[in-house]
Amino acid sequence: MEISDIDAYLKEGSRVRLGIDKNQIYAIGLKIYESIKNGGKILIMGNGGSAADAQHIAAEFVGKFLKERRALPAMALHANTSVLTAIANDYSYDDVFARQVEAFAKPGDVVIGISTSGNSRNVLNAIDKANALGCLTVGLTGRSGGKLRDIAKMVIRV
Repeated sequence: MEISDIDAYLKEGSRVRLGIDKNQIYAIGLKIYESIKNGGKILIMGNGGSAADAQHIAAEFVGKFLKERRALPAMALHANTSVLTAIANDYSYDDVFARQVEAFAKPGDVVIGISTSGNSRNVLNAIDKANALGCLTVGLTGRSGGKLRDIAKMVIRV
């Protein structure tokens, strides 16, 4: 890797971030605010690096982000490995998030699925379950959005 490669990588990252729909981010933020104000919570999920992103996002809600405020109710659904492996063993890995959404979500909660491809079956199943329960569903995806683009109520594609 050369300095020019690093420079190109940084410029591409800036270009991508500037292309994100800021109005959609703001609208999702308002919906999350309304949910929490009305007693709702945020459930976040993803696989691999997206699981790490989900856990980081949940930590920012429960901890703090940019300013001091009360802790906000959020959880990453992959973080309880006993629940994750029990569901995968007893049912299927495709159901590990949907079962938890069924257990923890209520109408008005926000359920966020992170999938770069937009096609992770376990994330799609959970978003379907959340929609059926009356939750606001949000997809964070790569450029194409995959199937998540079609089933989440709000989507940010990068």
